[in-house]
Amino acid sequence: MLCPLCQHPKPHHYHQDKRRHYFQCPQCQLVFADPATLLPASAEKQVYDQHQNDPDDQGYRKFLNRLAEPLLERLPLQQQGLDFGCGPGPTLSLMMAEAGHEVALYDPYFQPDRSPLKQQYHFVTCTEAIEHFYQPRREWHLLLQLLQPGGYLGIMTKLVRNKDAFARWHYKNDPTHVSFFSEATFAYLAKQHDLRLEILGSDVILLQKSA
Repeated sequence: MLCPLCQHPKPHHYHQDKRRHYFQCPQCQLVFADPATLLPASAEKQVYDQHQNDPDDQGYRKFLNRLAEPLLERLPLQQQGLDFGCGPGPTLSLMMAEAGHEVALYDPYFQPDRSPLKQQYHFVTCTEAIEHFYQPRREWHLLLQLLQPGGYLGIMTKLVRNKDAFARWHYKNDPTHVSFFSEATFAYLAKQHDLRLEILGSDVILLQKSA
């Protein structure tokens, strides 16, 4: 078994619950679900179809604003961005557009047109999506390729803290949550790819590509 993010050959067992085993990479610290338990695409989409992401939901907007606000503070006006993994009710893209930016959409299930993946952007957002990546190494390199030099990658995902917290963590109970990042994982990725890392609170991560 290889780490699905950094390809380290010796992940170790991290946790077991009633449904699956979890492993952790000693190099990048990614925690990931047993690959044998990954859902087929049809079952994965059934879970996503239950999500209720309404752009008019002010509570949802407040949640997303924890990424939108610091990102807007760092961006010049009228930039081009991509919402990667936008889901069935794209909302962050509307919030960024309301602030004067132009935002394209991509989601493998709900916005599957891959043409937006053929250019680069001043910013890319990925909110509550990176934990769903079956092949995080492939998707991570794609996210970096989508960024112009100096561009920002804005991520929202809950972070692994330690084994005891993980054992009690509701976040792992979603069967589509399979890749779990920590501050150490993002620090490793930032060092590997010459990115400027900012961790803002418990689940907001900003990375800036070198110019």
